Amino acid sequence: MTKTKLNMHLQCPMPKLDFEVITLGHGSGGLLTNQLLDSGVFNLLSNDWLDQRHDGALLNLSGQTAFSTDSFVISPVFFPGGNIGELAVNGTVNDIAMCGAIPEYISLGFIIEEGLTMQEFWDILVSIKFACEKANVKVVTGDTKVVERGKGDKIFINTTGVGRVHPQANIHINNIKVDDKIIVSGNLATHGMAIMSVREGLEFETDIESDTCALNHTIKYLLDEFGIDIHLLRDPTRGGVATVLNEIAKQTNKGITLSQKELPIKEQVEGACEILGLDPLYVANEGLFIAVVDGNIADDFLQKLKSLDHGAHASIIGEVVNNHPRQVVMTSAIGGRRVINMLVGEQLPRIC
Repeated sequence: MTKTKLNMHLQCPMPKLDFEVITLGHGSGGLLTNQLLDSGVFNLLSNDWLDQRHDGALLNLSGQTAFSTDSFVISPVFFPGGNIGELAVNGTVNDIAMCGAIPEYISLGFIIEEGLTMQEFWDILVSIKFACEKANVKVVTGDTKVVERGKGDKIFINTTGVGRVHPQANIHINNIKVDDKIIVSGNLATHGMAIMSVREGLEFETDIESDTCALNHTIKYLLDEFGIDIHLLRDPTRGGVATVLNEIAKQTNKGITLSQKELPIKEQVEGACEILGLDPLYVANEGLFIAVVDGNIADDFLQKLKSLDHGAHASIIGEVVNNHPRQVVMTSAIGGRRVINMLVGEQLPRIC
């Protein structure tokens, strides 16, 4: 456990409980359910909406609103650099941010497998609490169900996020035009390889940790600065950067060129990919985004991004072109060219 995560748990010690393991009774809706929620969820995540303990929440919203839902089934639920709890919050926050919106509220639905220890559940809840505080979002409603042993995998989390669209945002696939630049905000494939290193028992001189984080504050700053010159935002989770860029090429009927030498990848991540026979372009990410921006502001955008949290390793990796419509073509480090196709099948199962 890192020093930061240790401090989180010191601030939120688990209360003494009459039970150590979650049972089917905790999903009954009765006394045990209330004990489970009282001992963790309501106390840790307390706010005016959640304290009403209602199945829904009444929200005051005005103007254009972004809405997103997601489910998290990652295995293992605890991984280097995080766990399923903070991943669920960060993933939902980022989905709203990619719409050009400011995340405000989220819901949480837990599907817990009988046998999950209360310590594990508590650790997940503490991570959720601190992830929400970092992102400045509030959990306003939720649900908890318990399934029989063997019918789940410790815990699954379903989320919904809501946020107000930034007044200067105009994020839409139709805004993309030829000569737009493609920028990635950080190192590729870190999250996916952190998960795979645990599954495969790989050891490296430097530990690979997930890059999971909330990107909404970074996105808000960039929207404040560049507004409508940011044409599209995407977070390349499942399917990785290659899949996102192929989707853009097909939807716009334009071509995309990439430069392999401009792709930011940590050396140990690249080594892990080689060992496992994986292409970093297809590996899932949880702490970076792709921005398609007007070519005239690309250099300024990049420099601003590099000065912000989570943007130090940002790079301009390609551009939108008229050539080879609906295809992504990469120039290799030695000058060759190859088509980057969309991912076929499931390269890394249960990665988020």
